[in-house]
Amino acid sequence: MADTVEFAKMNGLGNKILVIDMRGRKDMVTPEAAIALNADPATQFDQIMAIHDPRVSGTDAFIDILNCDGTKAQACGNGTRCVVQALSSETGKTSFTFQTVAGILNAVEHEDGMISVDMGLPHFRWSDIPLSEEFHDTSRIELQIGPIDAPILHSPAAMSMGNPHAIFWVDRDPMEFDLERFGPLLENHPMFPEKANITLAQVISDSALRTRTWERGAGLTLACGSAACASAVSAARTGRTGRKVAIDVASSPIRVPLTIDWREDNHVIMTGPAEWEWSGSVDPVTGAWSRDVAAEQQGAV
Repeated sequence: MADTVEFAKMNGLGNKILVIDMRGRKDMVTPEAAIALNADPATQFDQIMAIHDPRVSGTDAFIDILNCDGTKAQACGNGTRCVVQALSSETGKTSFTFQTVAGILNAVEHEDGMISVDMGLPHFRWSDIPLSEEFHDTSRIELQIGPIDAPILHSPAAMSMGNPHAIFWVDRDPMEFDLERFGPLLENHPMFPEKANITLAQVISDSALRTRTWERGAGLTLACGSAACASAVSAARTGRTGRKVAIDVASSPIRVPLTIDWREDNHVIMTGPAEWEWSGSVDPVTGAWSRDVAAEQQGAV
């Protein structure tokens, strides 16, 4: 078995993604490789999307997702769009079905280059999120940070989009909050036995939100697709917006909104961009890598 495989440095609305081609191999990208890649400024990432041969009939690939700390992730919407763009460029196909540990994801690339991913069904039951305490209504759970009589953040909506999320509603720009300080405390709060993605969400209108996310296992991220989905669903669920909203991801340098449509069939459809940056080769065991200068000069993906 060859020591190295092809990979691409990509981003989904600024969410830093490494797409690693593990097709034809039986092994996995190791946590040690993920940690080593993240330690290098050139390959620093939020998630690795490792493409494996399909394990289920009718799917195009199995996607193994790793966070930058080497832990596994169940879902990554922005990363899934990157996988779609990479495979579409390779095969000419525009429609894909992927298997992940969170379930089956369908995705399509549109003529304008935007990519839609069916992120599946939201889950609201406290034990499915999961939470460590039973709540009959998870659209507003008892959790706060700051002084008891004047909390900085409080009463988040909790839900799962294949991974656990807590959405805190704020009345001003999410960038004004010290999420780098509060994020780790909330991610690791005893309320979340599997940790949680922490999002601050501001309602702009009945069809628009502005968000910022501390991502479980990745930290302060430029963008998080599943958090955008969780924010949109939670906003609609609590009557703050309609079921289709534009998400202005406040921390993203790419000023293109994500469109989230919580359809009547309960599926959550996320539409947004993906961008190729450069490609190379990587050892999935150690994380040692090299950049493919020739492909970059040719504009290849």
